[in-house]
Amino acid sequence: MAKFVAILNIVAWGGFWSFGYLALTAGDESTGHLVTAILLAFAGAAVGIVAFFWLARHAEEIGYAKKPNRVLPEHLREHPES
Repeated sequence: MAKFVAILNIVAWGGFWSFGYLALTAGDESTGHLVTAILLAFAGAAVGIVAFFWLARHAEEIGYAKKPNRVLPEHLREHPES
């Protein structure tokens, strides 16, 4: 599953950059193409961000990446049995 999400991440960011470039270079006469390119670029960015965060969380869970130093809220802390 992680390899699939990694490939999805690359494809999504590629789509974001490609369609973002098309949106930026679209002429004034092609508003339909502009709107389509903007929507596809936004979709690529959204999928890329979600996939990146999934991969980061997965890397922490399997021990590949170090977990961040965070203080957990009191209701999430594990308390030893007294």
